[in-house]
Amino acid sequence: MRGLLDAVGVHRIAVVGSGPRGLSVVERLAARLAKAVGDRPVEIYLIDPAEVGCGRIWRSDQPEWFMMNTVADEISAFSGVPDGGPHRAGAGPSFGEWWRATDPDHPGPNSYAPRAVYGRYMRYVLSAARAALPARVRLHELRLSVEDLTRAGDGYRLRLSDGSRLSVDKVVLTTGHARPEPSGEQRDLADFAATRSQLRYIRGDSAADMPLSGIPAGTEVGIMGLGLAFYDVMAALTIGRGGSFKEDDDGRLIYLPSGDEPVLVAGSRSGMPLPARGRNQKSATNPYRPVLFTVERIRHGQEGGPVDFRSDVMPWLRAEMSLVYYATEIRRRSGAAAAGAFTAELAVPMGAALPDVAGVAARYGVDDLPPLDLDRLARPFADRAYPDHAAFQRELVALLRGDLDEAARGNVDSPLKAALDVLRDTRWVIRAFVDYSGLNPRSHREDFLGWYVPRSAFLAAGPPAVRLQQIIALIAAGVLRIVGPDARFAPDPVTGRFVTHSPQVHGSRVAVDTVLDARIPTPDVRQDPSALTRRLCEQGIWTSYVNGSGGESFDTGGVAVTGSPYHPIGGDGRADTGLYVLGIPTEHTRWFMQAGSSRPGIWSDFVYDADAIADHALTRGGAPAAGSPWEPGEPVALPELRAIAAALPGSPCVHGM
Repeated sequence: MRGLLDAVGVHRIAVVGSGPRGLSVVERLAARLAKAVGDRPVEIYLIDPAEVGCGRIWRSDQPEWFMMNTVADEISAFSGVPDGGPHRAGAGPSFGEWWRATDPDHPGPNSYAPRAVYGRYMRYVLSAARAALPARVRLHELRLSVEDLTRAGDGYRLRLSDGSRLSVDKVVLTTGHARPEPSGEQRDLADFAATRSQLRYIRGDSAADMPLSGIPAGTEVGIMGLGLAFYDVMAALTIGRGGSFKEDDDGRLIYLPSGDEPVLVAGSRSGMPLPARGRNQKSATNPYRPVLFTVERIRHGQEGGPVDFRSDVMPWLRAEMSLVYYATEIRRRSGAAAAGAFTAELAVPMGAALPDVAGVAARYGVDDLPPLDLDRLARPFADRAYPDHAAFQRELVALLRGDLDEAARGNVDSPLKAALDVLRDTRWVIRAFVDYSGLNPRSHREDFLGWYVPRSAFLAAGPPAVRLQQIIALIAAGVLRIVGPDARFAPDPVTGRFVTHSPQVHGSRVAVDTVLDARIPTPDVRQDPSALTRRLCEQGIWTSYVNGSGGESFDTGGVAVTGSPYHPIGGDGRADTGLYVLGIPTEHTRWFMQAGSSRPGIWSDFVYDADAIADHALTRGGAPAAGSPWEPGEPVALPELRAIAAALPGSPCVHGM
């Protein structure tokens, strides 16, 4: 590590935001510093206004009814497995291992933990990393927010929320989820509530930070969205109000109200709560290897440049899902050898046309299995009409019970859940075609963000099965009413209340006094009201990534960054190589930046990203001149070799590539 050997003076690095991404950078900084030769002093400042070490979303003091949607055994915040020595950066237990070792009431393997427990694990990772730091390295924890960042000579000056200032050489920005102000429909709802004292509008946010305690018992609460945040709100307004669930004689949950609950009236575009994750039957250290859906197959014969998601990428993904779907059923009916032969027959040579998966499957005796239909799975009530709410509710509950049956079969033994897991297991393939204008602007905007992303999020990111069991119990208890598909929420000036209804369900109209937005706000640097983001945009340090140019261009709203190690590209078209931006602020420049962990013993992109930043921040000597042009000789992703276009006018946070 030559930069550490040759440089003199204290080298200071600030990591702004200590959620999973910030913690991962600190863990890799600590791992590299522990092995570095030299005596240069290093000071690391980990800064977060909520809780240093785990951040706001994972803070360790939140109620334990807020659950994760990934089994603990699949998660690690250490970049290496235990090696017999003390736990330290680069060598420590997975979340599942740590949870089992520290909790006598641990529920067993493949369990879902409360988010607060993961926050405590993250704090443990930070403490283990700190304990093994060399004497010349100091780690400072600052429970403050950064309100301004300016260039100062060869480094940076941070202004903190307590009025103090901090001068550093490098800054890593992992600022996480923004809390944008309401706009459009949300603004109309908020304005209506502001003029009537009995009404409330609660904007989208983490449920742990929503002002839920002010909702009176017995009043109707309209909940916009049936995704993961809905499950959190549902738990907070039932379990969090003293209600409880117990099993009946048939093993089904029933709800015991406390009397302090409001009445939940929820709806979404699909009208269907997120399906449950399949019971985990997979090893965390044995990732799925696709047969058909590979970068090489899709790229073969192409001349390079942007691709079309619907015509170039999606057919291969559908084929991979179908392969897993049919192979799972063939294995159930005819054994592993037959499933292996089926899979081998589909492993066509490179350059071959897309195989007829269903046609091959028919020869193996599974032609009676209905084909996968992602649109129908994600929108099960599309084009349906119901004479009354009771008819819709009966069909809804039947679908929920059917999904629970599939989830119980597991993500290896259920053809449906195994196929849907392909959406999770091949995200890295999709990113190879989506990141940095890998798709043409129209396809990026319409096919990928408009069609694929909501369906993938619906089908592949569901909650543990117990949440669907709770929904059924709450419906039976009269505490929860799902109004139907294409749910509408609007002010009603005549009654002075909000109303919600589904145009597909006759008689579904319900008046409510509170509307709560349980949808995760879409990341968009242009809409982030935080003081730091606004200052970075005003100075032209952060710009918004634009896919394409001219009339076809598409402003993504993600922070424009170079390839690894992810320097922001300013309004002058130059990369600031003393700054790094990682995670949610760069969503849409890169895809799926909300990922919050890696797998035990496996270096996914999550760890590689953090390590690349740690390497660059430590070994490039002092901070380069601010605003220096990005040189293609540096380690950089291939799409970054495209020429950097001139900044587009209009927004202080817009930049094209």
